[in-house]
Amino acid sequence: MQSSSSDSAAFVWRATLAGACASLVGIGLARFAYTPLIPPLIEAGWFSESDVIYLGAANLAGYLAGAWLGRPAASRLGAIGAIRAMMALAAASFFACAVPLSLAWFFVWRLLSGIAGGALMVLAAPAVLPHVPAARRGLASGGIFTGVGLGIAASGTLVPLLMRLGLVETWCALGALSTLLTAIAWRWWPRHDAKLDTAPQASPPQKPHLSPAMKAFYLAYGITGLGLVPHMVFLVDYVARGLDQGLDIGARYWVLFGLGAMMGPVVSGFIADRIGFGATLRLAFVTQAAAVALMAATAHPVAMVASSMIVGALMPGLVAVALGRVHELIPDSDQGRRAAWSVTTMSFALGQAAAAYLLSFLFARTGNYTLLFVLGMAGFLTSLGIDVFASRLKCLTPAR
Repeated sequence: MQSSSSDSAAFVWRATLAGACASLVGIGLARFAYTPLIPPLIEAGWFSESDVIYLGAANLAGYLAGAWLGRPAASRLGAIGAIRAMMALAAASFFACAVPLSLAWFFVWRLLSGIAGGALMVLAAPAVLPHVPAARRGLASGGIFTGVGLGIAASGTLVPLLMRLGLVETWCALGALSTLLTAIAWRWWPRHDAKLDTAPQASPPQKPHLSPAMKAFYLAYGITGLGLVPHMVFLVDYVARGLDQGLDIGARYWVLFGLGAMMGPVVSGFIADRIGFGATLRLAFVTQAAAVALMAATAHPVAMVASSMIVGALMPGLVAVALGRVHELIPDSDQGRRAAWSVTTMSFALGQAAAAYLLSFLFARTGNYTLLFVLGMAGFLTSLGIDVFASRLKCLTPAR
């Protein structure tokens, strides 16, 4: 009996680590390692300032496509097969970006890396959590999404060091790291997952829930993409070039962002266990709005450190809280939850991609970093307003 318990604990640990590797490769590195590379790409003359920002937005557009394609890919390859393929694609994108053949070539590979990240966000956690005992799911969920923060912190640490060798070497080293993580996770995924491998079932799959509460949630969560983009895309460039402090200082703020992201899912889950996911979601909106406003208001190092860490913490923390909120709003249907989580991910990806192109356009026209952070703050306040209004409307609506 003790041996069986030990085997179960080891399985949960390995599966959670595999999920963390997936989020680290697909999101932490494939998306966020690009942020500290923006100043070197401009300074090395690979691309113009506007081109580099738009290439960053290409990854976010790919994330939207990946969130939409994740479930169909799982139906063809099985969830685990699709996850492995997407991790391999993300790793390959780094090696491809080491060869700047043209803007179009680079755009395609940044887009593909985004597709891999979006698909992994949809598939990785649901592939692991059904196999985890209920009492450990909160911790396992936090562990999986901690991979995002690890990737950010690793990129902020490694990129300045690797850049002493050169841009090509930096891209190849990130590709080698992603390949290693893909290999580590390869055999640690659950071997049998009938639910997520989407084998033919007697009953048709459920459609996403479209109750008023879910509609409001999808909209509010989607708009948070606008709030996060200024830090996610522009933070290092703002410090390095906007404040003229250089890549090394910019990367330090990125490491702080990543350290916050490592703690965020666990802290958010701890709070949600005590006050509920709905209340935690609103608290996150308020806190993030204040943190982004700090960056718009002042360049004082203390304020910038606080802003970087808070937004970093709540970026993956918001994902963990949103997943819990889906479970609150759809309490009795695993299929419905999976469908709703796919829509939730797509709504966020759509808001994020639209915001990235909007802010890239505005920055190319104005060169004004403060405007970007003000719009980010407005995004979080809008999400808060939608959520509060929906909750109030629900209270005022007579029960039938």
